[in-house]
Amino acid sequence: MTLRHSLSHRRALLCVGKGARDSAREPGGNAMKSTQLLATAATIALLPAAASALGVDRTGQNITVLFEKGNYAELSFAHGMPDVTGEDSDLYAAPNVLALPGGADIDNVGNDFNQFGAALKMDIDDKLSFALIFDKPFGSDGEYDDAPSVPTPGGDSSNLLGGTKAKLKSKAITALARYKFNENYSVHGGLRYTNVEADVTLRGLAFGGLSGYSADFEDDWDLGYVIGAAYERPELALRVALTYNSKTEHKLHTEENLPLALQGAFGLPAQVTSTTTVEIPESVNLDFQMGLNPKTLLFGQLRYAWYEDFQTSPRVFDAAADPGNDGTSLTEASDKWSLKIGVGRQLTDKLAGSITLGYEPDEDNNVLTPLNPASDGFKSIALGLAYKATDAVTISGGVTYISLNDTRVGTGIPREERATFDSNDIVAVGMKVGYRF
Repeated sequence: MTLRHSLSHRRALLCVGKGARDSAREPGGNAMKSTQLLATAATIALLPAAASALGVDRTGQNITVLFEKGNYAELSFAHGMPDVTGEDSDLYAAPNVLALPGGADIDNVGNDFNQFGAALKMDIDDKLSFALIFDKPFGSDGEYDDAPSVPTPGGDSSNLLGGTKAKLKSKAITALARYKFNENYSVHGGLRYTNVEADVTLRGLAFGGLSGYSADFEDDWDLGYVIGAAYERPELALRVALTYNSKTEHKLHTEENLPLALQGAFGLPAQVTSTTTVEIPESVNLDFQMGLNPKTLLFGQLRYAWYEDFQTSPRVFDAAADPGNDGTSLTEASDKWSLKIGVGRQLTDKLAGSITLGYEPDEDNNVLTPLNPASDGFKSIALGLAYKATDAVTISGGVTYISLNDTRVGTGIPREERATFDSNDIVAVGMKVGYRF
């Protein structure tokens, strides 16, 4: 090859490389705005998909607003509609001694729930930015129809668990800062102030002498922290962010209301007050996105949470449920991971869409607590759309279908099966309005 041909060949390669980079930067004439719109479609697809993740996890403690370009504010809303039905199992008085045949229907245990969120992100300068986030990160709301006055095998309400209910509510305010060393590397962190409260009622033959017990856990705040780092390649719309969320510890003023059987057994009054310590577990999020071509974005989230630390052991229940052993909990869960992965596509200059698949594994055929039968993993699909109404305003919406894994729930120490829940699901819808200023 002659020197002239060699130089000509190099110039051609450089031109091809430059054209590829320009294409990555300028989809539809404006790469940055396109990427923002695709990312919005991606986020709204993830929003309702978190409705059943990790049992009581409803938002995934998402902080992606911190990576929005420029000054930005958003409001979001989601509504979940669970359909969680089951059937009583056989009740045995002793091994191989049938006390009550199962088969009684358990109507929908899951109550509809709403989620609300708000966030503000602002740049201090070209390296430093901050965000303020409000969300309701954890929640559960389940209720069994009242049991029949006379136990009825094969009836239309649960003999074993009828009247049992549990509710967990939370809210959190997160203040974050992000520092960019350069266009590729950044760190982020801050404080999260979390509030939780709950109430539980145990009813039905499955609870024996504990049937009629209830506990009210008054709300309490605790301060935790968030820390993480990110790697980005803006020309490729690539970002990988790793975030650690610390645990919080809540000391909940507790009122336990005792059935007559417990009052007599322990010589206690009808109501006992104490303090119950509950840990909201630590977790790690790995968020990622990558441009596949100028109009297509791959995105997702891998989340792991240490839910074995999520124990609720009020004083009298602990003593009565398993005498001689401390730490018997109303709640029980295993450490778990969940994965969501999706693709966003620019449809027009103003419209982008996304599809997201989600997965959470089951707990290896364990018998779960009846207080949250929809907590043993899922498979999901979510669809999202984002519409750029003006240069400043983006409106987005999404719908998610979540197929819940089949579960078995039980009571006692060790836990014995009392009911089965098969072929259940949750439908969730969400919307978000974002404003750039």
